[in-house]
Amino acid sequence: GFPLIRVPFRSRLLQLLSAGQQSSGRFSGKAGARESRGSFGAYGLSSLIFRFPPNFVRQLSNKARRNCSNIGVAQVVAASWSNNYAAGAAGEALDAAAAAAAAPAEIASSEEEAVVLVENGSCNSNSVQIDALTDEKPYSFLSFDGSVAVHAGERLGRGIVTDAITTPVVNTTAYFFKKTADLIDYKEKRRASFEYGRYGNPTTVVLEEKISALEGAESTLLLASGMCASTVMLLALVPAGGHIVTTTDCYRKTRIFIENFLPKMGIKATVIDPADIGALKSALDENNVTLYFTESPTNPFLRCVDIELVSKLCHEKGVIVCIDGTFATPINQKALALGADIICSSATKYIAGHNDVLAGYVSGSEKLVSAVRNMHHVLGGTLNPNAAYLIIRGMKTLHLRVQQQNMTAMRIAGSLEAHPKVKRVYYPGLPSHPEHHIAKKQMTGFGGVVSFEVDGDLLTTSKFVDALKIPYIAPSFGGCESIVDQPAIMTYWDLSQSERAKYGILDNLVRFSFGVEDFEDVKADILQALEAI
Repeated sequence: GFPLIRVPFRSRLLQLLSAGQQSSGRFSGKAGARESRGSFGAYGLSSLIFRFPPNFVRQLSNKARRNCSNIGVAQVVAASWSNNYAAGAAGEALDAAAAAAAAPAEIASSEEEAVVLVENGSCNSNSVQIDALTDEKPYSFLSFDGSVAVHAGERLGRGIVTDAITTPVVNTTAYFFKKTADLIDYKEKRRASFEYGRYGNPTTVVLEEKISALEGAESTLLLASGMCASTVMLLALVPAGGHIVTTTDCYRKTRIFIENFLPKMGIKATVIDPADIGALKSALDENNVTLYFTESPTNPFLRCVDIELVSKLCHEKGVIVCIDGTFATPINQKALALGADIICSSATKYIAGHNDVLAGYVSGSEKLVSAVRNMHHVLGGTLNPNAAYLIIRGMKTLHLRVQQQNMTAMRIAGSLEAHPKVKRVYYPGLPSHPEHHIAKKQMTGFGGVVSFEVDGDLLTTSKFVDALKIPYIAPSFGGCESIVDQPAIMTYWDLSQSERAKYGILDNLVRFSFGVEDFEDVKADILQALEAI
């Protein structure tokens, strides 16, 4: 009483079926009674007829749709049969398959019969099937970030129908509807589906779910870069003529957008010191503020804001709080749990962690993220699904990498602070840091970046950087490889020395991002470079 499957004689498939027959005894196979149209080795047969349990047929059909290039299936026919099926039923199934040979691949909506055609024994990942989207959080029983980073959005909650351990990459620009009624149901929100690549992708959704789980967010939106995330968020949440509050120390391109582009829409900004709560209160009292935006820790001096206190003050005035958590990562800091409304981060750095992909994300409440998502759908800046896959893979080791980077940075920061050729060290894990007390309260680790001032001028500092053997001289951080840069040259070289000094960027400032190399090797490299100056 089992359905029948007709397959060409391919060694890979026969090995699979033979193994199942020997191990369980549930599968039976016999040569088809119908006349062959071609030679089949010494047997003169073009195919075999196998009988399977119905649930296995469904699983094999899914597998054939996904991995037919590996299995080599030409036609798969899964049909419902009575327990007393007639011998002619096999012929009817084969006739149905033959009749469909020239037709496009189709999966019948009826549970009674499903016909899948794969031509030329090959397919691509566009045939991955998608389950209905769900709000369930099946990973809620996990207690530690490391487990969440590995499993959330995938084994625990993946909407893609697959038995593969890794999440498939769905490379498609658009998604089709079987009939107009399905499209109308989708448009009127009675049916969950994808529509166009800029509006969503199954692979990207897996990554969004994973990040939401780590951040403790209702929703996450992936974008093409960290700057794309920041700018789209500001455009979506701050109205024309609005007012924002931000801090002095921040990523330079963010400052440029706030100072040069937002004013074109009549948006004003009040800039305050990250630790100046009095200035924040004054700004909130004197202006109709829409949004407070800062990094914590900041770039490059790693200043920390009291997220809980800032959120309380802002919420009393109805102000949205957005924290850029790129330097912290959700492993070290849970800004949403501390009271922030929205997180904006560059996934290029620690999240992806391998210096091989650009991405950004916005996480928070469904209401706020939906507003950003709607703006994103208009502006673009869509993350490629291949990039999403790389980030998913990178996040499997996020907690391990961050733990190593936290440890190395903390120990090196202490050594640098005691070194006679280093004037000052900026690291929130050190008691000498101005916001060390805040960092201790809201962070479980202090990150893998240390900034410090060498005892010397621009050229002396450059000599130190050039003497280093392990880190790359590059403008990023958070990856497996250590990276070093001299901000006066890397980021602010177009400004004069006096203009750079207004932002606290001195010629002897160094920003060092620690990778996952062994601590002793990195320490020895830094010490020998300091000895060279």
